[in-house]
Formats: sequence, C-alpha cells, structure tokens
Amino acid sequence: MATVITGNGPRAVNSNDLDSLTVPFSSIPVIDFSAMYSDDADARRAVGAEVRKACTEVGFFYAKGHGVPQQVIDNTFKAAHQFFDLPLEEKVKVDISKSPNLRGYTGLLEENTNVEGLGDVHEGFDIALDLPENDPDVIAGKFGYGPNQWPENLPGFKEALLAYQSEVLDFGQKIFAAFALALELEEDFFVPLSTKPMAQMRVLSYPSQDGPIDERQIGIGPHSDYECFTVLCTDETPSLQVLNCAGEWIQAPPIPGAFIVNVGDLMARWTNGYFASTLHRAINKSGKERFSIPFFYGTNSDALIEVLPSCQNEDWPPQFEPIKTSDYIQSRFNETYAHRAAEEKS
Repeated sequence: MATVITGNGPRAVNSNDLDSLTVPFSSIPVIDFSAMYSDDADARRAVGAEVRKACTEVGFFYAKGHGVPQQVIDNTFKAAHQFFDLPLEEKVKVDISKSPNLRGYTGLLEENTNVEGLGDVHEGFDIALDLPENDPDVIAGKFGYGPNQWPENLPGFKEALLAYQSEVLDFGQKIFAAFALALELEEDFFVPLSTKPMAQMRVLSYPSQDGPIDERQIGIGPHSDYECFTVLCTDETPSLQVLNCAGEWIQAPPIPGAFIVNVGDLMARWTNGYFASTLHRAINKSGKERFSIPFFYGTNSDALIEVLPSCQNEDWPPQFEPIKTSDYIQSRFNETYAHRAAEEKS
C-alpha cells in the first residue's frame, strides 16, 4: 500500500507498479455535450445527470460535442512542437521562475506533483488570462492574475495558444453549467463565480521513457488536480492512467474528437467529496515524444469555496473548511514547483 499526498489529504494506492489495466473505453464514460449548446432544457438536464454519474463514480469522463474547432486544436499542437524544438537557451529566456504568476517554460524535473517523487519527466509552457499591468486585479496583487510571458521570434505561437484558450474558456462554462445541473443548482450558479477564472493552460512535452523506470520519476507522478476541473487534449499517444476505487491503474486512451475531463480538488471540496477528485498519472513508454494540452479551470481568484448546502446534512457535515480559490491554488503551486518550494524555505 502506497500513499499519495494531495491538497485534500493523503490518498491510498494499492498498486505500486507502473503497469495499468487495459479496459474498454466505456469504463470511463463518454458524454456528448452538444445539448449544452441547445435551447432544450430537458436535454441539458440529461447531460447534467450523466455528468453527476461520472463525477460521483469515476471522477473522469470523455467530452465529445464540445464545439472547439479541430483546426484550433491542430494549430496548438503544431505550436507546441515548434516551441519544444527550440534550443534550451531559447526556452529558458521565458523560464517560469521569471513570472510571479507561473507563466512560461518549465524544464525537465522542475515540477514534482507527487511530493514523494523525484521530479516529473516533462517540459511545459504555461499561460493563463493575459491581463495587462494596469488591470485592477493585477494592480491589487491578486494571485493568479497578470501578463503571460511569450517567446520571441516564434511566429504564430501566441496566436495559436490564445485562440485555443478562448475556445476552451467558452466550453468550460458549459461544463460549469452541467455541474450545476448535476448538483440540482440553478444552471447559471457558477457564472458570477467564474467571470475572471483562474484558468492555467499548459502545453506539455513528454519524452519517451525506455528501459527500466523508477516509479518515483515518471511523466507526471500520481496526483489530483487543484482547480475545479481539467479539460485535457492529447495527441494519439496513450499515457494517462486513472486510479479506480479498487486501487488499480486504468488506462485512459485518447478518443479522437473528445476531450478528457476530470474533477479537481476545489470541486471535490465544494461538493463535500460527493464529486471525486481522482488520482491519475502519466507515463510515456511509447518510444516517441508525447504532447498534451491540459487546461485547469477554476473560479475567480477571490471566490470562496465552501461546502454547498445540498452536499451536507447532519450525518455528513462539511469535511472541508472554507478557503479562497487563490489561497488553495497558491499553496499547491508552492509544493509543486521547485523554485517556489525553495522560495518558501528561504
């Protein structure tokens, strides 16, 4: 029995090896979100019911009918290839340590999502809402708000990432609406809480790990995500593994035309653990480089996350103290990134 430390406490993992079970795609449900763009209230409620089942039983689902154009997705992967092909001396010019809001390049082993690990085997480039220095929330110093860093002399890179960001920001509001329906809330419940969301978008590159692998040093170690939910787009290379309730690692292979969506820690706290923030990891043993685009979708920085009234009763009182989104996310970042952990100790 192994233990993984998360922001919502320790989590037990029965299996401690690097293999996973190959199961039918139906083991992680596929949900068609096209009805969320319609005027049919009954059809939208049906999506909410599917989301509720997925989030309480699995914590993950595939989302098709998301409305993000394939060309926008293709352009973003192309841009990611171009960035990660740059010489290291070019990439570190926009190193994440130069940004107080964690925007820019992260090198191999500079993250450690599992605090008991030895570093994650991937490179990354992060953006979020690209806000100017004169934005009121930037001036106020609210965590998570500020300008992005962008590489120079890489035509089309910024435009491709911002186009993808815009599309997924829109789709994320449909996910929030489905969550509200799943929790029997007003469909627009999350709208005023996500007008300026903490929405960290990443492009990631995973080298293939060939030969013997130390389970403490893989693509991304076992972890749960921090925000309300994650929208993940991957290339065709299988790598993602999800921990089921039996403690077994289950493969979550890519499905063409579908995103992979999972519940994050903040939504688990909001729902008193009713929605499952499921442990997952990534291991690339394909023999080739793997690329992915995770989009971590949260609320406004100053939103207060406290257990919803509908998710508590006398027999199941609140299991989590109220916390501001910014405080929770900042604490998790401080534990994950090497340069921030060093700053915290100094």
